[in-house]
Amino acid sequence: MRKLVMALALLSTAACAVPAADAPPATASGGRSDDSLAQARAKIARISMNPDTSFLNAEERQVVNLLIQAAELMNPIYLRQKSVHNPEIRAGIAASDAPNKAALLDMFDLHFGPWDTLEENRLFYGSKAAPLGAGFYPEDLTKEAFEAYLAAHPSDKAALTSPYTVVKRQGDELIAVPYSQEYRQWLEPAAKLLEQAAAITSNASLKKFLILRAQAFRTDDYYASELAWMDVTGTPIEAVIGPYEVYTDTLYGTKTAFEAFITVQNPQESAALAKYKNYLKDMEKNLPVEEKYKNFQRGFESPILVAAQVHGGGDNVPGVQTVAFNLPNDERVREAKGAKKVILENVLGAKYERILAPMASLVLVPDQAKLVTEKYMTNETLFHELSHSLGPGTITLNGRQTTVNAELKDVYSASEECKADVMGVWNILYMMQRGELPAAEKEQALASYFAGIFRAVRFGIDEAHGRGAAVQYSYLKEKGAFAWDPAAKRYRIDYAKMESGIRDLTADLVRLQGDGDYAGTKAFFDRYAKLDDQARGVLAATAHIPVDIQPVYPSRV
Repeated sequence: MRKLVMALALLSTAACAVPAADAPPATASGGRSDDSLAQARAKIARISMNPDTSFLNAEERQVVNLLIQAAELMNPIYLRQKSVHNPEIRAGIAASDAPNKAALLDMFDLHFGPWDTLEENRLFYGSKAAPLGAGFYPEDLTKEAFEAYLAAHPSDKAALTSPYTVVKRQGDELIAVPYSQEYRQWLEPAAKLLEQAAAITSNASLKKFLILRAQAFRTDDYYASELAWMDVTGTPIEAVIGPYEVYTDTLYGTKTAFEAFITVQNPQESAALAKYKNYLKDMEKNLPVEEKYKNFQRGFESPILVAAQVHGGGDNVPGVQTVAFNLPNDERVREAKGAKKVILENVLGAKYERILAPMASLVLVPDQAKLVTEKYMTNETLFHELSHSLGPGTITLNGRQTTVNAELKDVYSASEECKADVMGVWNILYMMQRGELPAAEKEQALASYFAGIFRAVRFGIDEAHGRGAAVQYSYLKEKGAFAWDPAAKRYRIDYAKMESGIRDLTADLVRLQGDGDYAGTKAFFDRYAKLDDQARGVLAATAHIPVDIQPVYPSRV
């Protein structure tokens, strides 16, 4: 809470093996010319990643290489979670004689489907719009029809809305098919690879996690393995593999997508950042809201790690790349043990150098643009992830215990990402008050934050992070936090108003979440998730800068 040439090899093989009987004609290309396709592809720059793994011993290398193989198996699963038709669509492109076939396949593999995720799922091949329910629900199922069915069949609600089931039609009924059954073809070999790795590692905590996660792939019960993952210590290997984020489910916001992050951590940098987790309870107390919205039930252990990603899988591969994650998402685990925050230093560094640094001079007036730094991109990433562990989680409405996620449904992801962004900066300012960060660097923090809004909004305002960034832009503009300098054709930040605007936006978002106010949150985002002509002009001026990166990792370490 958020994305390899080698990683796509298995995906491509699995996809091409599916018959293409219902694939669209090979000449269909969504009305996009070859030039348009090339421009769209250029928005994501391929970057070769060569993470330092020299410190791994022979045993650790064996374990990591088995985990890389397991991560690859998340690709064909997520391909189908994006759309059940994806394998046949890709096979249709591959079997065609279209002159731009190579470009179409490259774009398909980049986005895991025929929809450009950087252009609000605009088609670049075929004629079928991206389904709201992705591959988790029948394509013709609307949110209204689903909610009506749930109301009429209350005994089926838990299974149908489970994070670990696929909803299908059976006559006039909706049935829930467990992930372990639907994706057994890939989960079973993945489980065996995890068990092989567990048999090799001498680290007891990693061994326990891998054994329990293999069991979870077969049972759909992830709780014990999530707890075990939180306890993994004493090894440079940090592995995430399984169903986590709900961003892909834009129909109802409850179905989790399979992904993998195989990383090796930097103990020195992790130790330097670990001190901030000791302030989580104080950060909760410092939230600018009434006491009833503050949450002291969650665990505050929350390990903080800095790691280099060596491979990815599933939802972590296509489109926008994750620079950090905050997991697990299970509120039961968060309340018992907190959540683990992992910053992917090599991914973040590449994005700063290729994207944020060159964007700064196009967004801000010169004297403020020079204040944008990698240090505060890193800090804002860290405090964004810390802030996912703050504020309402499990809430009580009219005597009924529920969660923010369950109540906000399809608007939850954007709400949570927006909250973490702005609350992260609020907490950086708090750390400056406490003397843990230099107060003299406040302007660097705020300039880096504001430039970062434009980096995120380029992901598209239908994507959770991009939509949250658009809200921040419009809300803070309304508060006078920045103004357009017509002579410079750049923005100038009013630091005092920016700080008060950050406080107010943090408070508004926390209250909406704490109230479980779906209608209010939806109205809030409908009002603010927009860009004006000035913002669109600045974004147009950054068109030559990549929107994101496509890391290419080694197939073995």
